[in-house]
Amino acid sequence: QVQLVESGGGSVQSGGSLKLSCKVSKNPSAHYCLGWFRQAPGKEREMVAQIETDGSVLYADAFRGRFTVSQDNSKNMLWLQLVNLNAGDSAAYSCTAGLYCLGTTAASPYWGQGTQVAVSS
Repeated sequence: QVQLVESGGGSVQSGGSLKLSCKVSKNPSAHYCLGWFRQAPGKEREMVAQIETDGSVLYADAFRGRFTVSQDNSKNMLWLQLVNLNAGDSAAYSCTAGLYCLGTTAASPYWGQGTQVAVSS
């Protein structure tokens, strides 16, 4: 079992930045692909980024170069740095965990409750 608790969301103006955090609670010997998905109102969930235990990263093309995922395995923490935000980035951002980084919701069975990001223009 994995428990994920996000924090760090909020309201920001266009062009601003936020850093989202995710506290991961799991069996210390278990290894998971951790990641971030987001869902805007009226839209489908989409993968933002995933990171393997060894640090290998998978980004969705739309976010590469603008969002940065990182982790500290010793602290069981995952982060997502968001920069140059625009109104289209307003969404609920969820921390996820799964056995493999495949970029799909089906491969990520564990989800946090989500943290809201609201970007005003």
